[in-house]
Amino acid sequence: MSRSLGLTTVMILTAVARRQRYGLEIVNRTGLFPGTVYTTLRRLEERGLVEGHWEDADVAEAERRPRRRYYALTPDGDAALEAARERLDALGVTLPSDLSLAKGGKR
Repeated sequence: MSRSLGLTTVMILTAVARRQRYGLEIVNRTGLFPGTVYTTLRRLEERGLVEGHWEDADVAEAERRPRRRYYALTPDGDAALEAARERLDALGVTLPSDLSLAKGGKR
């Protein structure tokens, strides 16, 4: 991958790195605005760095809520995140591996 990742993108990839997460969960873990998170996730999917899938409609219906779209890193996303973390480390910037920058993990 030739393009460097911005800090917002690195934050979102970090939030997804350990396990698949849905959009609002990523918003809560990063403290970023929903419009930023969902736009970035769409772009990351287009670039092949994350893949998303919709949960089963029966699960959402049973819990009386809208369906969630879950995101997971692809192998390319994992490699891009690792390269970005190395660049940040060289600059003295370290993000927690289980990112939760928002106060108490919530916005």
